[in-house]
Amino acid sequence: MFRHQGKSRTLKHNIQIASFLSFVAGIVNVTGYLSIRQLTTNVTGHFALFINDVARLEIWRGLVYFLYLLSFLLGSFTSSFIIEVVSRQKRFNKFMLPTLLESSILIFVGICAGLSIITSPDLIACLLLFAMGVQNSFVTKISNAIVRTTHLTGLFTDLGIDLSHLLFPKTYPHKALLASNIKLRISIISFFFFGGLIGGFIYSKIGFGVLLLAAFILIAGLIYDNLRFQIILANRKFSKKRRVLKKTA
Repeated sequence: MFRHQGKSRTLKHNIQIASFLSFVAGIVNVTGYLSIRQLTTNVTGHFALFINDVARLEIWRGLVYFLYLLSFLLGSFTSSFIIEVVSRQKRFNKFMLPTLLESSILIFVGICAGLSIITSPDLIACLLLFAMGVQNSFVTKISNAIVRTTHLTGLFTDLGIDLSHLLFPKTYPHKALLASNIKLRISIISFFFFGGLIGGFIYSKIGFGVLLLAAFILIAGLIYDNLRFQIILANRKFSKKRRVLKKTA
């Protein structure tokens, strides 16, 4: 899920990572909105507000939205930078550190905002947008830009296009590819929705503590992926030893 890239990556891998990351994004999105009335998984709306404030010469208000944009950008840059540095070492999964970074930010905000150590809505928004920038960057790199999990505008656009193509089988004969694309996009949208639904319910009970759940999901995904990889390696070694033993027998 976190390891396969390029030709070795399948639809199953993309759906797996898209499902649980979009679920996390749904939790973060609804938490940001319910707590500070800000969108904390994408910057489209913030960019519009930034332009509006600048046009009205309300520079100080516009600066806040500029910081939102910058936070998402810095998150994406940091994630990509870490991946590039770690990939040169080739010692461990290069996507592990960005995932742990995102988890750490969510834990930090969940604890500090929950205990009122952090009370600034703008700081909370910037931290969550940074975390989502990190996530959007590494999932884009993992899937070669096929999967995006923090905003739905492009997904609904692509889904609408793919559905329309089904009505023109002669022009678009690759039904299997269309079906896989539709399945992937519906998975992302569905899990984003379920993340928001469940996240909203849990937020009503424990507030910012719901971000700890989001962080736990990320860490659990890493642990599962690593264990599965170790099992696969062990099976390969065992199979190799059996073949050697059979040859020498």
